[in-house]
Parts: sequence; C-alpha cells; structure tokens
Amino acid sequence: MIRDRKSGIFTRPDKVHRVQHKGEYYRVNAIHLSESSPQRTPVLYQAGASNAGCEFAAKHAECVFLLGPSKQVVRPRVADIRARAVRHGRSANDIFIFTLMTVIVGRTEEEAQAKYQEYSSFISHRGALTLLAGWTGIDFSQYQLDDVLQHIRNDAINSAVDAFTVADPNRKWTVREVAEFVGIGGMGAVVVGSPQSVADQLQSWIDETDVDGFNLAYAVTPDSFSDFVELVVPELQRRGVYKREYAPGTLREKLYGKGHSRLPNTHPAAYYRRQDCRFDETQGTAEMSADLEASHE
Repeated sequence: MIRDRKSGIFTRPDKVHRVQHKGEYYRVNAIHLSESSPQRTPVLYQAGASNAGCEFAAKHAECVFLLGPSKQVVRPRVADIRARAVRHGRSANDIFIFTLMTVIVGRTEEEAQAKYQEYSSFISHRGALTLLAGWTGIDFSQYQLDDVLQHIRNDAINSAVDAFTVADPNRKWTVREVAEFVGIGGMGAVVVGSPQSVADQLQSWIDETDVDGFNLAYAVTPDSFSDFVELVVPELQRRGVYKREYAPGTLREKLYGKGHSRLPNTHPAAYYRRQDCRFDETQGTAEMSADLEASHE
C-alpha cells in the first residue's frame, strides 16, 4: 500500500496478487477486497481438546483455548499439544495456551467464600445438566443425581466428557457434582479467595500445568470481571507477573516480541508465501512452482 496523496497513488498494482486456491471444500481465484493488516495473517486461535483438535492446534494454532476442571486434567493436555507441535517441526513455545477459569474474589477470604455460597444457591441441577447435555450429547434424564458419570464416546464434545471421567482416574464425579460444578464454572476450573489467595492459585496453575494464561469466564457479569480488575490485577502487578502497559506493535508482536509481526517460517502457512502460481480456469486447478520464497510474503 502506497497511500501517496500527492501523486494520487493508493497502491502498486504489480504488488497486488490474486488469491488462488483449490482444495477439498472450496476454490478461489480472485483478489481480496480489503488490504492486508500489518500482521498479514491474523493471530490464529483454536479451541477444542479432542484428538483431532489437538492435532490441528499443534500444526496450525498460535493460541489455544483449553478447558478442564483441574490441573490434573489440564496438565497432560498442555504437554500433549506442545509435544505434537515439536513433531510438526515447530517449537513447543510457538503456541500460547490459555485455560478457562472462573475467579470469585473478595477483599477477604470470608467475603469470597460468601460470594461463592450465594452464587451456588442459585444453581439449578436441571438447568446445568441441560446445558451439559448440549455440549456432550448425553441424555442426563436417564441418571440419578448420585450416579457416577460414566465415560461415553459420541459425536459431541468428547473432551468435555473426558474431563469428568477418564482424564483424571483418581477423581470420580457424580452427576450431582458435575451439575454443581458446571453451574458455576462451566467446563473450566473455579478459583475462590482473597486477592492474595487467587494470585497464589493462578501462579500455581502456570507453574504446574505450563499454561501461558487464562480465558476468564464469569459467575455474574460484570461483577466477576470488575472484581478481577480491581482486586486481582493490582496484586499480580505488585508481584511483577502482570503487565502495567501494553507492549507496542501488533497482537502477534505483543505475544512473541518485537520483530515477530508475521507468521514464522516454521508455520505451515509459510508454504503459501509468494509462489509462482498459474491458475487454469478451464480445468479449475492451480499449478504451483516448487520455487518457494519463504522469506518473501
């Protein structure tokens, strides 16, 4: 993009390239309607902890959303994704992993526990199980509340079922316990306490599971978020583990550091950088030359 007001030149046509792709699900032979962002490729996020989801994340994702009710469930999932990334020729640290977390914080431990008890009093077992049924594909009407949840494999979100069954063999969840857990935290962990206690717990999650951060959920809105900002963030900043200002640059540079605004050459999308490409419109096929200029976007 030139954007030269004096000459009246907005862009250089010889630098505008057609998007040419022929795949299993769609094909394109056209010029994109909007200009590229400074990052060119947006930061790539993935969510889902099934085997297929982890494999896709390890190959393509830059950031991953995980969930699990405990460290024992989240830790092996994080390790698995990082190991798969290495097998795909990437660094284990090429992927930033965020786990779902609901934080209930008070100015004191007693205040936080009082909030948690109040929120818990509004849980509907039927409502929570209906929500969970939509995620897992399980008909919970066939169970009693004190039945132990059994592992079931189907076409729904299998990682959600795994989290409460096989992911932690030392923990057996009853249907009642699952409903009461989901009623507050959804599929993510719940942390309750004073600002100091919450900060301790969050740091222990980082240390013990190797996650990079948290995808904050809420028990009530906007209170859950405003409580976190007003009570937890200052404590994390005091400890030097939370930023006081945003780093300059694009989102990718904020994540990976200055000078990392583009996808690295280890990412599979680097294959598509500025290749000679002849598109046969009569046959609908693209012939790509083997001369890949990985350093040129």
